[in-house]
Amino acid sequence: MARYLPPDHFCPWREEAEELRERLTCVEARVEELQRRVFGRSSERMPPMAQELRQQQADDPSRQAVAQAAQDKRRERAAARAALPSREVHHEVPPEQRACASCGGTQLRPVGEGKRSVVYEYIPARLERQEHVQQTLACKCGEGLVTASGPVRLGDKSQYGPGLVAHLVVAKCADSLPLHRLAKALERQGVPMARSTLTDLFHLAAREVTPLADRLLERIAAQQVVQADETPLKVQAPGKTRQGYLWTFLAEDEEETPLIGYRFSPSRSGQTPVEVLGGTQGALVVDGHTGYNPVTTPEGRARVGCWAHARRKFFKALATAPEAQQAMDFIRELYRVEHEALAARIVRTPAHKAWRQEKSALVLEQLQRWLEKQAPLHPPKGPLGMAIGYVRGQGESLRRFVEDERLPLDNNRSERALRTAAVGRKNFLFVGHDEAGRNLAGLYSLVATCLANEINPEAYLADVLMRVQSHPNSRLDELLPVAWKRLRTTDTS
Repeated sequence: MARYLPPDHFCPWREEAEELRERLTCVEARVEELQRRVFGRSSERMPPMAQELRQQQADDPSRQAVAQAAQDKRRERAAARAALPSREVHHEVPPEQRACASCGGTQLRPVGEGKRSVVYEYIPARLERQEHVQQTLACKCGEGLVTASGPVRLGDKSQYGPGLVAHLVVAKCADSLPLHRLAKALERQGVPMARSTLTDLFHLAAREVTPLADRLLERIAAQQVVQADETPLKVQAPGKTRQGYLWTFLAEDEEETPLIGYRFSPSRSGQTPVEVLGGTQGALVVDGHTGYNPVTTPEGRARVGCWAHARRKFFKALATAPEAQQAMDFIRELYRVEHEALAARIVRTPAHKAWRQEKSALVLEQLQRWLEKQAPLHPPKGPLGMAIGYVRGQGESLRRFVEDERLPLDNNRSERALRTAAVGRKNFLFVGHDEAGRNLAGLYSLVATCLANEINPEAYLADVLMRVQSHPNSRLDELLPVAWKRLRTTDTS
């Protein structure tokens, strides 16, 4: 492919040729990307960095650690299966088979306990109709009456218990199951329920736990290092849908407990980051979206760039500019330093920072020289030109991780936190209105934080939905997932 050469002097036909070449390069890149998405094999997609590092280094010392982690996971799953409720199913030899094949004798006796094998069976869940009877006591005088308190209800005169409501919330927020499918499943179990009833219960649950979801975002905003990302979410509108956005903010507290929060917004402007992170200080790990600019100021948070986004842009340029592979090789070396630090168990320690300043800083210098050399050779609006412009424009934020061992190289964790929302978007397509989007975001927050901390979200919500109605606002932290788990562990020990 011809190289892009800036004109030495004014020449109309040359300017026109360069403009056409630049447009052709952009079109070729778009066509190649569309072909890869529609017709390409999964192997043609950008491989995960961990997989690429393992392929590049066959004698990687962390392989043994990875294998050990996989073995530990298998043992953990086996232990979980062993802890399941179990019962013995005895299989008797039929009378017509109780004869010796050798002598024909019929006086057979049992040998030991018998041959044992294990089968895991699914016992369908069931719904039950509970009829609560409140005792009423009368005094002998015939005047005084005392009636026992009735069941705590979710909402006024609701006929549905917290366990059922928690089940439908988790089905939608964790399993991405549309409520009309859940209605079909409940009907098969003998409890016909209209989709509108399930929708009302979903939003009722969201309104009850809104203080907890808001408090979770406050806890995230109080942390020094926060990661953020956003994804589109359609909102129903007359005649057609309109665009809304689901934002995610995540962090770890002082005890390295994962905290994940979501916020819905009708736009992608910087208003949402200001509402969540305004007035706080620390670091914010994000991509190049300008919506985070209002909170990444000298008085606010330091912006930390995402190398995964930079790598993705160079990968897209490979089809029209093979030399983009060199930039990807430099980025791989940055991740190799992190990979080795993880194997050496020095992540987030002063030794990790020293390692970055010794090794990663050298890679960044080499990448910078390569960018300066390549920038004049490619159209600024071409795929490789745009990738180079992205890295150079984000230069300071992309280098900030060298000075702070707490900062990650990318915001992949926040992107992974949006995957459940992306799957749900494919299944239930849109939310009915902005309030529904806010309700969905609040329930997403609590369910995602439960899953990140290995907490059963159904058990959590079934309990908290009843507690939060009378719990003091000054002690809301006690009902957040991790604190709730500790309290339950203390009560059962």
